[in-house]
Amino acid sequence: MKLGTILRAAGALALVAMAWSPGAADAQQRLKFAHVYETNEPYHTEAVWAAQEIQRRTNNRFAIDVHAASALGNEQQINQALPLGTIDMIYTGAAFAGASFPPIAISNAPYMFRDFDHWKAYSESPLFQELAGGYEQRTRNKILALTYYGARHTTANKAIMTPADMRGMKLRVPQAPLYLMYARAVGANATPIAFAEVYLALQNGTVDGQENPLPTIQAKKFFEVQTHINLTGHIYESLVTVVAPPLWGRLTPADRQIFEAVFKEAAGRATAAIRASEQTLPDWFRQQGKTVTTPNVAAFIEAARPLHNDPAAGAGWTRDHYDRLQALGRRGS
Repeated sequence: MKLGTILRAAGALALVAMAWSPGAADAQQRLKFAHVYETNEPYHTEAVWAAQEIQRRTNNRFAIDVHAASALGNEQQINQALPLGTIDMIYTGAAFAGASFPPIAISNAPYMFRDFDHWKAYSESPLFQELAGGYEQRTRNKILALTYYGARHTTANKAIMTPADMRGMKLRVPQAPLYLMYARAVGANATPIAFAEVYLALQNGTVDGQENPLPTIQAKKFFEVQTHINLTGHIYESLVTVVAPPLWGRLTPADRQIFEAVFKEAAGRATAAIRASEQTLPDWFRQQGKTVTTPNVAAFIEAARPLHNDPAAGAGWTRDHYDRLQALGRRGS
């Protein structure tokens, strides 16, 4: 055989070997998913699962790096990065999405939901789909899923049994306007502080207390610097999974279906984990030497409801939105 023939054959074999080598299927697009939660929380672990699942289902055409614990910025900053395309996907609270489209923040008004089942009915309702569509039309950001963040409770260095116990209290709230409604209802002094800075603010007395779901209070170790876990259950919180317009615009219809299906499944898995955790954590906090109180929730509801449709208190939805949400989950609705 001539030398040229041998070299051509060797070259062809080399190309075949490259085509079948492990590196040949490397991801063509590396994406950034950002959030402010800890790596041990279900939101993060399910985002990591979703990233792996999308990579598998797209034959390694997408690799998603999940950046936790405010590594790419606080919640306001990662929201602002979406239209720029510097971050491709985020988790964000519905109240933060409400900064761009106020009606979608309806789920964050205090005592808007009766219980978890009411929240669940909302998450599966045409009303939520309508509000998500309005948000997309306003921002061009695409909401793929809604995840249960948990019922928010109030921690402090004292027992809180009625709204009067919170009057004048310096209460840390997230940096989104609607969270002020809870503080206003109970007469607390709202102090907006970024999530990553809350532990230190509690420790040094910048604020007297904060409010978050039990799994978050555990994960962020807020219980280390607060003596009382007061089960106010004032907001059944939601996170939305949002895709930036530049990414969503370049995905094929088939890839869009994969992203949406995977992130909806991840949301369901995280929701189940958070709900299960909420059932056992009161006893866990007691074991850590914390005082867990059951306040007079009826008094809190009475204080909050007059603000539900008050634009001056932050209500950015219509009365129709409110009535439809309240009807969800009731017999005959």
